[in-house]
Amino acid sequence: MGRAFVYVILGGGVAAGYAAREFTKKGVSPGELCIISEEPVAPYERPALSKGYLLPEAPARLPSFHTCVAADEERLTPKWYKEHGIELVLGSRVKSVDVRRRTLLTAAGETISYKILIIATGARSLKLEEFGVSGSTAENVCYLRDLSDADRIVNVMSSCPGGNAVVIGGGYIGMECAASLVINKINVTMVFPEEHCMARLFTPKIASYYEDAYESKGVKFVKGTVLTSFDFDSNGKVTAVNLKDGQKLPADMVVVGIGIRPNTSLFEGQLTLEKGGIKVNGRLQSSSDSVYAVGDVAAFPVKLFGEIRRLEHVDSARKSARHVVSAIMEPNKTGEYDYVPFFYSRVFALSWQFYGDSVGEVVHFGDYTGTTFGAYWVSKGRLVGSFLEGGTKEEYKAIAKAVALKPEIEDLGELESQGLEFALAVSEKPLPSEAVEASGGSSSGVFIDKPLYAWHATSGVILAASVAAFAYWYGRRRRRW
Repeated sequence: MGRAFVYVILGGGVAAGYAAREFTKKGVSPGELCIISEEPVAPYERPALSKGYLLPEAPARLPSFHTCVAADEERLTPKWYKEHGIELVLGSRVKSVDVRRRTLLTAAGETISYKILIIATGARSLKLEEFGVSGSTAENVCYLRDLSDADRIVNVMSSCPGGNAVVIGGGYIGMECAASLVINKINVTMVFPEEHCMARLFTPKIASYYEDAYESKGVKFVKGTVLTSFDFDSNGKVTAVNLKDGQKLPADMVVVGIGIRPNTSLFEGQLTLEKGGIKVNGRLQSSSDSVYAVGDVAAFPVKLFGEIRRLEHVDSARKSARHVVSAIMEPNKTGEYDYVPFFYSRVFALSWQFYGDSVGEVVHFGDYTGTTFGAYWVSKGRLVGSFLEGGTKEEYKAIAKAVALKPEIEDLGELESQGLEFALAVSEKPLPSEAVEASGGSSSGVFIDKPLYAWHATSGVILAASVAAFAYWYGRRRRRW
């Protein structure tokens, strides 16, 4: 038995939902599109899992956060897919893919063929066992990647009110889960090997601010060491966490956030891989012209950096999903994907946004004892990254535009003294007269006919700024997510 579709999306995460919506906007016909997902529910906004889903009061639950509520409030429920003639194959694992024959084989034995395949398989959580530590199967050890993981955390939290939680990892998942645990009146200790939290992005000075904020909420930090083993009771539940430095931490529950690995195994030996993901070109097309990749699994050219990168954030998933559909459905109207990397987080009363790349020399600005501060990153004499905590809509728009323009920086001291005013001033300047027409599609860069500014275009500056404005609005409106 088998079925055939024109377009197949493999994976049912955020990117799948946004791609489906874009397909309908571009005029896909009923019966042409199929989404295959291991999860039993239609695509949803994953950021809700570490925020609103874990709240002790009025928690977020489906269908309230199906995609694409983060874009325009439209919820793509199963009914929506049915009304638009989109086939949802849920709770189904694909065990093999034949790229040459353009077929997929499910674990149930069904063959699904396609003309165009979009890989949106995302990534999986790294397990403790991959680092030589056993215990992931204990009922009070939790990860957070999908809905079932979130349900597990909720259930474990309810079983140990006022108990002790140890969070392993100081990145996105660790920080956001720690905040949610605190809101649930759980005592939290965070353990990570780095010198400070969010080490891949934050400078020590920025990290210190957030660590102080967390400590004021009762969170404890144990840095510079790693988990080596667990203590278990007679029922196999974890009772303590043993660290390499000799400390033993009592634990009623453990949340592990130690990174992710892209789901590429189905395509190894069939498609070109790079940076741990599926290598694609500026049209998000892989080494096979009938296969595309988006989201966490895609390694694509980032023009701002001038190199291939993988970006692990929901904004990249949404934007790449929209762009790939345009590239497929309207190839003559769609330019290359030109994305300005954007990251954000909202915990407690804190809200920050980051644009660009965190390389080069760092210039901090603002009041780090107050509520509004930030930083710039300067590499090879040009602004390449910006960070802002506690900004207004206009200020977030300004730092986004400043990074997109990549202005020349001659004096770091002057940049520090100007602080946020620098970005605000840059954002008021007209674009150079050499600006040429933007590439179209869902590109987010700015093309200016100058050697040093080859990656810029008017539409991209506007889009980068609008992303900042939207993130500010969305955070105010749906802060509890």
